[in-house]
Amino acid sequence: MDAWYHYVLLVGVGFVVGFINTVAGGASLISLPVLIFLGLPPAVANGTNRVAIVLQNATAIAGFKSKGVSTFPFNVYLGVAAFFGSIIGASIAVDIKGETFNRILAIIMVAVVLLIVLKPKVKLADLQERITGKYLWLGCLAFFFIGIYGGFINAGIGFVIMLYLNLVHRMNLVRVNATKVAVVFIYTLAALGVFIFYDKVIWKVGAVLAVGNMTGAWFSSRISVSKGDNYIKVFLIVMVLAMAVRLWFFT
Repeated sequence: MDAWYHYVLLVGVGFVVGFINTVAGGASLISLPVLIFLGLPPAVANGTNRVAIVLQNATAIAGFKSKGVSTFPFNVYLGVAAFFGSIIGASIAVDIKGETFNRILAIIMVAVVLLIVLKPKVKLADLQERITGKYLWLGCLAFFFIGIYGGFINAGIGFVIMLYLNLVHRMNLVRVNATKVAVVFIYTLAALGVFIFYDKVIWKVGAVLAVGNMTGAWFSSRISVSKGDNYIKVFLIVMVLAMAVRLWFFT
């Protein structure tokens, strides 16, 4: 990781990841393998990636807010529930063996592709949001478990969150994304704290990656989330499948 072009690559990858994560999700499936391929041990790559995720989502929150889109306090309730789950997930992740981590990541990549392809079409224009009462409590419970997974690896979590908020809470795509970035920001703070405690973060690499992530997140949060969605899906499917094969057969 000492070559100058490695850092140029990280900024470029970060931009793509920040853009996709904000407008859709799943792009940690790109950044994590890249960090591993550049020589970081899997647990360190996982922890270092959280630096970029935190700053990326903070930037996206600001971007959505600048356009008048916010789901406060609903997003905070879900974020706090996920925060505690994330501590559990990250604590598991720091001790997992590198080869096992790579295999799990490969399986998740394939699962995310299936989720993208098979995601049901739902028309929400005439439906009312369900974010209070029993649905709020249901959301908090669900996001506690989502937080466990997010703390463990985070890869592909964006699609899980989007699908859940879409189908259960009946939020439109713009508000789904605004909620998602806030929740991920909150629980990733907990995960990052765990990785820092176990010395699994390389700050220089994380900061360089974050420059790209933040730039991509700012742009994607300020444009229509409906533009380019199909192109993003096709791009992500191709990349995810290629990386899954690489991680499964060539670790």
